[in-house]
Amino acid sequence: MITTSARLLRLVSLLSSRPTWSNAELARQLDVTERTVRRDVDKLRELGYGVESVPGPGGGYRFGAGNRMPPLNLDDDEVFAVAVALREAAHGAALGADPAALSALLKLRQILPTRMARRLSGLDATVEHTPRCETPRASAEVLLLLASVCRASERTTLTYRDMHDTTTVRCVDPHRLVYTGAHWYFVARDVGRSAWRTFRADRVLEVESTGEVVEVLDAPDAAQLVSDTITRTGYPFFARVRLPLSYDDARRLVAPIVATHEPDGPNATVISIGGSDPDQLAGYLLSLRTPLEVLSPDSVREALIARLDALYRGNEAGRRKADEQQ
Repeated sequence: MITTSARLLRLVSLLSSRPTWSNAELARQLDVTERTVRRDVDKLRELGYGVESVPGPGGGYRFGAGNRMPPLNLDDDEVFAVAVALREAAHGAALGADPAALSALLKLRQILPTRMARRLSGLDATVEHTPRCETPRASAEVLLLLASVCRASERTTLTYRDMHDTTTVRCVDPHRLVYTGAHWYFVARDVGRSAWRTFRADRVLEVESTGEVVEVLDAPDAAQLVSDTITRTGYPFFARVRLPLSYDDARRLVAPIVATHEPDGPNATVISIGGSDPDQLAGYLLSLRTPLEVLSPDSVREALIARLDALYRGNEAGRRKADEQQ
């Protein structure tokens, strides 16, 4: 039997995870009686949580819309972590310099204790950022909507513009959001096609929940699905390359989000990796700084040899010039 405090935290988590719960459902989830659930709800109300009763057979509960939650208490380290995260989001690391992150950061700074404000000022004065690649970013509003329908498990109508600028309206059952470091992806089951799909969040035009709660029984590993989708279809050009590394070492060198990996004996791994063209792939392979063998296609192998030949000839000419000056 879990302690009362742990059970109350679990109850808050359950009430936050979907719109409504029956008393019986909560009792089963918490492994207590329905009478205990009613007592726990009363305790939450005493603590300031806006829990409303839902009429109907057996009764139920939900968090009321607009009800004030108890104040959020954070220690110095937690405040600093939140402020740094908002600073990065405002700079564009995850949200593309979305004004919502900047607005939240400014509001947070207004209420910070003096000692914390000084710590953040020191961070601003000493940290600089390298130029970032200008890629499309999802807005905070879209991400919040997608996260909300995922958490509530609500069937959703999604208006989406694909990579060919074709706009479609999909009925989907949400599952997860995945961030790759470059883009946010929304993983959901396409109801009309009865298949799991990944959607770039920055291409989502509209999100509208139907209010229908659905139970997904065959949910995939969301991160792996995004990785597989990107490595299969995210690039116009692909190559197969053999690395003299174990499977684990190869995955550390070339992340699963970049390539698919196949063990080739105990000390070698074959990766399938995509790129924009043979020369771009050759440049990436050189940046790995490890011996490798291009299995296919020939164009990537030739581009790699051409780059190596240009490096050799350029440095050989420099060496000869140095010898002549001696």
